[in-house]
Amino acid sequence: MTVSRTRLPASERRAAVLECACRVFSRASYHGATTAEIAREAGVTEPVLYRHFESKRELYLTCLAETWNELRTRWEEAIAAEKDPAEWVGAMARAYFSMSESRQIGNLWVQTLAEASEDAILRREMSKHIRQVHAYARDVIRRSQEAGGVLPDRDATAEAWLFISMGLLKTFDQRLGGVLEGDFEAIVASRRRWMLGR
Repeated sequence: MTVSRTRLPASERRAAVLECACRVFSRASYHGATTAEIAREAGVTEPVLYRHFESKRELYLTCLAETWNELRTRWEEAIAAEKDPAEWVGAMARAYFSMSESRQIGNLWVQTLAEASEDAILRREMSKHIRQVHAYARDVIRRSQEAGGVLPDRDATAEAWLFISMGLLKTFDQRLGGVLEGDFEAIVASRRRWMLGR
């Protein structure tokens, strides 16, 4: 008896390849992950993978964009659900940490930092990407200030960079098996007191 495989529409197959690629890139690295490994995990051949993505770099950059789109959607939903503008930044942080590790953008960033220094295109695209995330966080902090949440004398640009840094710090902690030794909550509380004056 032969078992026939259900042929997915091209858009669904592309989405499945992208999902697997994000997972593989997150646990390996840009250079360490191979298209053969990604194709195998996605249940396709490499030629099929290359029908959807011209190169491994294009696939990686698409993973970055896709992960950022997902995070931005979660942030928008978290902010919309939070009536107190003083809690918007905290709601964003909780939304980020509720994502699976393979979908957390910080994992992809950490995996790529060293490699981006050797690849001008990747470095340029990563820089542009990180600035987009920063601009979004900065704008939320400014909106919170205007609505009476974050103190008005706090520098929204600097606070947005610190917010991103906190996410990366937590990623380092997860990757290194608890290097912060439980200090993360105290750091968050200290940042909260600074931003809100409470």
